[in-house]
Amino acid sequence: MFAPENALSAIAPELLKTPLYDLHLELGARMVPFAGYAMPVQYPAGLMAEHHHTRSAAGLFDVSHMGQLCLVGSDAAAALESLIPVDVIDLPAGKQRYGLLLNEDGGIIDDLMFFNRGEDIFIIVNGACKAGDIAHIQQKIGTRCEVIPMPDMALLALQGPQAVTALSRMAPGVEKLVFMTGGRFTVAGCDCFLTRSGYTGEDGFEISVPAAQADTLARALLAQPEVKPVGLGARNSLRLEAGLCLYGNDIDTTTTPVEASLNWAIQKVRRAGGARAGGFPGANKVLAQLADPAVLTRKRVGLVALERIPVRDHTPLQDTNGSPIGEVTSGLLGPSIDKPVAMGYIKPEFAAIGTRVNAIVRGKPVPMEVSAMPFVPNRYFRG
Repeated sequence: MFAPENALSAIAPELLKTPLYDLHLELGARMVPFAGYAMPVQYPAGLMAEHHHTRSAAGLFDVSHMGQLCLVGSDAAAALESLIPVDVIDLPAGKQRYGLLLNEDGGIIDDLMFFNRGEDIFIIVNGACKAGDIAHIQQKIGTRCEVIPMPDMALLALQGPQAVTALSRMAPGVEKLVFMTGGRFTVAGCDCFLTRSGYTGEDGFEISVPAAQADTLARALLAQPEVKPVGLGARNSLRLEAGLCLYGNDIDTTTTPVEASLNWAIQKVRRAGGARAGGFPGANKVLAQLADPAVLTRKRVGLVALERIPVRDHTPLQDTNGSPIGEVTSGLLGPSIDKPVAMGYIKPEFAAIGTRVNAIVRGKPVPMEVSAMPFVPNRYFRG
């Protein structure tokens, strides 16, 4: 997933730097190229320590490579709804929802988060996709609403069971937020828009802050006794244990939401029989797959290895007779459960929980079992 360490020195002049680049170096981070940026893969404590600290206390992540934009205008919600198979129009002010930007074949251009701020719709997209996403959105709905990129904003994620303790000490009132809600707060003198959400399976917050204030905010958060810096390596292991997709690995333009087992992200109002059924790119294909899962040729599943052998991305999957049935898209040794876990796509007839399959690692079969996800229970705060 991540480029080797020596790749950074080879292409460093071409990489973008987040507003926290100097702080990462000061903290001793190992920097790697990621989504066109120089990003911290880990700090001196190491991936395992960072992972466990996030599960037990609070980890601070620099996710400023992500794209931020907003849609402004009375038609903004309906316009965005024309691009994603999600209920945007009925989302109340002050709440956030997960969305999927689709192409005409129902493939996933990107997954994103969007928030109804009342005066606009605030959107966060993946870093590697942001230029294409913004261009796509501008082209498709730029005549219906104002599409405003926000390149001068940084993004931090504070994740873990003690994130609320640390942040509420600095910004009283954030503890009243519940999962997928948010608002504007002043934190350490910085002007922040934050949501109670994240991509680790833990309680926590994502904080949008002007790039010029990001270093001040990060240092203030790291001064809290519960908080330590965490890099991309642990972010990946945390999200995989939480059963969350990584764009480019587990979902892409060749996968539909139904193949990706993301049916939960498509509300009833957008499905067949709903008040605003269809009307999004690839609707015919996606709605047909929802109506009749038998048309699927593959499905994303969770997998747990029955031997202590990590199973990595792109590992072939076979049935117990040796016939090909799919491929692993994300895999590693899950630090929290101390077992090799993975996600991948397999033929639907092998997707039932408990089904035994084999991953072919260096030519040898490693027995795996189809498992429910998340692998580690989510701990979002819902009130």
